[in-house]
Amino acid sequence: MPEPSHAAHRASSARRRADLKAFGPFIALAALIVLGAVVNPVFLTPGNLINVLTRTAFTGIIAIGGTFIITTGGIDLSVGSLAAFASGIMIIVMNALTPQGLPPFLVVLLGTLAVMALSVFSGLVNGLLITRGRIEPFIVTLGTMGIFRSLVTYAANGGTLSLNTQIRGYYRPVYYGDILGITYPILVFAVVAAIGAIVLYRTRFGRYVTATGANEEVARYSAIHVDRIKLAAYGLQGLCVGLAVFLYVPRLGSASATTGLGWELEAIAAVIIGGTLMKGGSARIWGTVAGAIILALIDNILNLTGAISVYLNSAIQGCIIIIAVLVQRDAKSRP
Repeated sequence: MPEPSHAAHRASSARRRADLKAFGPFIALAALIVLGAVVNPVFLTPGNLINVLTRTAFTGIIAIGGTFIITTGGIDLSVGSLAAFASGIMIIVMNALTPQGLPPFLVVLLGTLAVMALSVFSGLVNGLLITRGRIEPFIVTLGTMGIFRSLVTYAANGGTLSLNTQIRGYYRPVYYGDILGITYPILVFAVVAAIGAIVLYRTRFGRYVTATGANEEVARYSAIHVDRIKLAAYGLQGLCVGLAVFLYVPRLGSASATTGLGWELEAIAAVIIGGTLMKGGSARIWGTVAGAIILALIDNILNLTGAISVYLNSAIQGCIIIIAVLVQRDAKSRP
């Protein structure tokens, strides 16, 4: 009778590893909160936590879209550059509409529609080049990353695009406003995460996204339109970028070549830390949310302690990505 016992032991071990993988990001998040409280009493103040979560919202929302792309087995390196370009276009549109005598609400609405349309279109272009052009996602998005960054630099003539002060005063509460002390970006981030979880776990599209990443050929044989699923995932990523830009522009009221710099690294890191497999086929939306907050808390703790220069934050994020992927590979190699 040793075989059933051995099989049961293996099944139990597999369940424990799955549970650890599912709860790992949240355990790490809890440990970081304890560490932050120990190293600096300012860490747990409401003002500091709200500030951290508000700044997390931008890359967190983008990471939700990135979860769908990475689950299909793809990647998008262009999100930070697209955010910069979209921010610049939004500012240009609103500045052009302001002298026309339109109500401020309509100016912001038209600027928002423009940025949403541009972001979704750009995401679909990435998707079409990947699905129809049969080019690797890494190559396509690496190319569009350079294109978008160059376009915003050209539009700003190498400088900065600044939002009209009248519209900025009206638009400012979108970032700085709150409900019961919770800022609008945090609330939007929570809503986007909830919708992303419903779409991924409760809809046919979500199941098809996972199936595409798990085994593309099997998905095709199962009558899943793989190219359409990938295209929709990149369009969804564009939508998330547009929403992040809508929330980000009133923060500084400007856009330049440095806007969104490093956001692609933060978004990808959040997804991988959250437990989504880099090779696709498995996704954890709430893990992505935890991953985004973990990255923000690490930055915040380092800034509060002054232990490491803020200029090394991207290096730390890069190390985290490498470690997270190594952990995934190690988990796969276990019997």
